[in-house]
Amino acid sequence: MSKITRRDFLKIAGAASAAGALGQASLAQAAKHGMGSARVVVVGGGFGGATCAKYLRRLDPGIAVTLVEPSTKFITCPFSNLVLGGLRTMDSITQNFDALKKKHGVNVVHDTVTTIDAAGKKVTLKSGKTLSYDRLVVSPGIDFKYDAIPGYSEKAAEVMPHAWKAGPQTLLLQKKLKAMKDGGTFVMVAPPNPFRCPPGPYERASMVAHYFKEHKPKSKIIILDAKDKFSKQGLFQAGWDKLYPGMIEWVSGAKGGTVKAVDVKKMVLDAELAKHKADVVNFIPAQTAGKIALASGLADDKGWCPVNPVTFESKLHPGIHVVGDSSIAGALPKSGFAASSEAKMCAAAIVAMFKGESPAANSFVNTCYSLIAPKYGISVAGVYRNTEKGITEVEGSGGVSPKDAPDSFREEEAKYTVGWYQSITADIWG
Repeated sequence: MSKITRRDFLKIAGAASAAGALGQASLAQAAKHGMGSARVVVVGGGFGGATCAKYLRRLDPGIAVTLVEPSTKFITCPFSNLVLGGLRTMDSITQNFDALKKKHGVNVVHDTVTTIDAAGKKVTLKSGKTLSYDRLVVSPGIDFKYDAIPGYSEKAAEVMPHAWKAGPQTLLLQKKLKAMKDGGTFVMVAPPNPFRCPPGPYERASMVAHYFKEHKPKSKIIILDAKDKFSKQGLFQAGWDKLYPGMIEWVSGAKGGTVKAVDVKKMVLDAELAKHKADVVNFIPAQTAGKIALASGLADDKGWCPVNPVTFESKLHPGIHVVGDSSIAGALPKSGFAASSEAKMCAAAIVAMFKGESPAANSFVNTCYSLIAPKYGISVAGVYRNTEKGITEVEGSGGVSPKDAPDSFREEEAKYTVGWYQSITADIWG
């Protein structure tokens, strides 16, 4: 992939704003057309759902938007690794829905959708209430295949936390890391493709290494991975060699990194070529679309939701749109930035469909920053568009951080990482 300058990164990061993703002209034009009593229910208040709810109201204030989200607070997976590294607090990555309700006029209901009646165009909530809709947007994130590897289970996650949904699991893993003796072994089991946030496990290893370097310098990190390559691999490994020499060992699938079984009581992971005894285990399971998507027949036999790449309308249930990690979105990764970008396109498509117009085939952006240390950032960026093959990356549109960049460049990217987080969370929940 081609090299990109620091200025290019800033420009791409700015696409998190409304202007970057939809364009001010598109916003202004769409806002002229009120749709009266059209009703949209959005399931899930994360990067995809909250963005879609907000932008539906921005694009057309006449649409009645109801967002259904169980939690009164949303803790972001992005930057949760920094909590483990001691760089952030949980409060600093916790968002609320006040602005969506008070500033943007979204009806936020804190409940859980238990069933979707696609034919009757209504959803049933855990409380027993029902909500009718003209269009439904489902953005439930991911769920786990807990039983994919013998010995692991949802109950086992209380001993070997996944921490891949930020919140109590993050705090549990942090607690275990703090209690671990200096000289102990931390073993991470990385998930197979596809999964939420492709660089996430390797940023987590970096942040844990930073914590160990500061507090438990004799400790070791082993990453057991069924894959033979991972996102930004060269940049991560160069950073590890520079900052944490000898501390992090990545075991690929080709070298026996595939875990075959788990002994939770003995804290042993049985991989293809060896058994690994750990003091702390971070087991990230294989993943599927969110539970409500599976239960509602929105997912295919592989566990993910096929959608129209222009509208994100389900190919299995018309009238229902799926955005974010649960959807099959072509070359777009399963990331918070991609989910937000998809949600904006979905909102624009719904407004157009309510007006009886053909939705425009828009482009998408994704920028993913990772911290290897507080002043050492790396990133990958890309622009995507709809083609006959679905959503594909525009050739030469992005790239990864330069391989041989000076320390000053890495420090600048670390600053951009913080700026990106502030920008996208303000855009979605602000």
